[in-house]
This record gives sequence, structure tokens and C-alpha cells, in this order.
Amino acid sequence: MKKYIFLAAVFCSLIANAQLKTESNVPFAIGESRTIESKILNENRTLNIYLPNGFDKNKSHSVIYLPDGSANEDFLHIVGLVQFFHMQLNMPDFIVVGIANVDRKRDFTFPTTNQADKKQYPTTGSSEKFISFLENELQPYVEANFKTTGTKYLIGQSLGGLLATEILIKKPNLFTHYFIISPSLWWDDESLLKLAESNFSKNDYSKTYVYVSVGSEGKVMENDAKSLADLLSKTKMKTDFLPLPKENHATILHESMYQAFKIQFPYKP
Repeated sequence: MKKYIFLAAVFCSLIANAQLKTESNVPFAIGESRTIESKILNENRTLNIYLPNGFDKNKSHSVIYLPDGSANEDFLHIVGLVQFFHMQLNMPDFIVVGIANVDRKRDFTFPTTNQADKKQYPTTGSSEKFISFLENELQPYVEANFKTTGTKYLIGQSLGGLLATEILIKKPNLFTHYFIISPSLWWDDESLLKLAESNFSKNDYSKTYVYVSVGSEGKVMENDAKSLADLLSKTKMKTDFLPLPKENHATILHESMYQAFKIQFPYKP
């Protein structure tokens, strides 16, 4: 009896292997990677680009820009949220452009006068160059290769949130929507908050949307995020401030952007 069971198992295994050999393997891709040469940064940069299902090159699309856009950073799960909200809610098709990082501490921070920060983070201080890259090389590249609507989202967390806040203050028209999550506004002894207070009164923000969110991430980060939200509330900007006390610095981005998209594209039965 055991002999027959053994032979039957071998026979089934051979059939299964034969079936597996006849199956074809097709790559499953959710986007494409491109390399652009940046003269401003003096280096090549990798772009991870998501194009919506059934992408029509003749149709205009809004664009989401992700400074932390490497494949092992924010790109995959933000694309997943975009696809889900388009499928289940009222979100239009978006192109997502992820900028793969080389040195985010260098690119996302402006120079600091804090000596401890300089010592701990020796490569920092080049956000001006990176912002120029976004404005003068990346956005023109995207707009030359794809039809766009003019609606441009910027999503940044932590140092990426610091960068997004700096752009909002210094170059507000570079994006139409800013999603600032757990921003590292402690940088340079919170000098950006002081600059925000003076600059918000100088620029026209009537067409700008800003979403700020923070989790349980320590008093400094939580208070700084609230201070930014308070400053924004005094302007003509449309803003939302969403504390998420159940989230920490590691978990907040995905949940925060899920909630942000729910605000932007509410369910309509």
C-alpha cells in the first residue's frame, strides 16, 4: 500500500512540475524608472514614475512629487494609495514622480548655525540647490514629457517635511498642494518658523492648500507642527491640521496620507 501511495505522490509531483513548466512568467510593473542628468546638482538622478492604468498620453494629468521617492522609501505605498483612492473614491488619475535619494540630509536642509547639528550632520545645507533642481530641471522635464494639468502635489515627511515647508515659504507657487507630515522644524533652532511668520504675509497663498500632520513624536516636533498650523490658519490658505496621536515617526506617513486623501477626495455614494 505504501508503495502505491509513494508512486501516486511521485506521479502528482511530475504532473505539477509539468504544469509549472508550461506557465509563462511575465514581469509585473507598476511604473518605470528614468535617469536624468542634473547640471544644478552635478549628478544623475533616478526618477521612479507611476502612470495610471490605461494611461492616455493625450490626456492631462495632475502630478504628485515625492522627494523620498526611492523604491524602498515612499514610492510604492503612495502609489498604492493613489490607485486605491482612484478605484474606490473620487480621486482622478495622477502621475506620481518619485525622486530617488542620493543624500536626503544634504538635499532637504538649509544651512544651520547650530554647531551640534553641523557636527552630527556634516553633509547638510544644500536645499537651495535641490529646490532649484525641482523648479528648473525636474518640473520642466515632467511637463515636457507628459501633459499636465498644473495641479502639483508635494508630499514630505520629517526632513522631507522641512523641505516642503521651506518651499512653501520661499517658493509657494512651485506646488499647489503641500502635504507636510512630521516636519523637522527643529532644524537650525526653528528658524524656519520665524521666517514663516514674516513671509506668509508677503505672498499670495489664496490658491494654495496645505495639510499638516504629526503623531506622538515628542514635544518639540508636536509643538512645532502645531505652531506651523497656527501660522497657516491666519493666512488665506486652505489648510487642514490633523494630529494622529496613535502614530509614531515610523508609522505616520501611510496613515496620514490615507487621511489626507480622504479629506481631498471624500467618498460619495
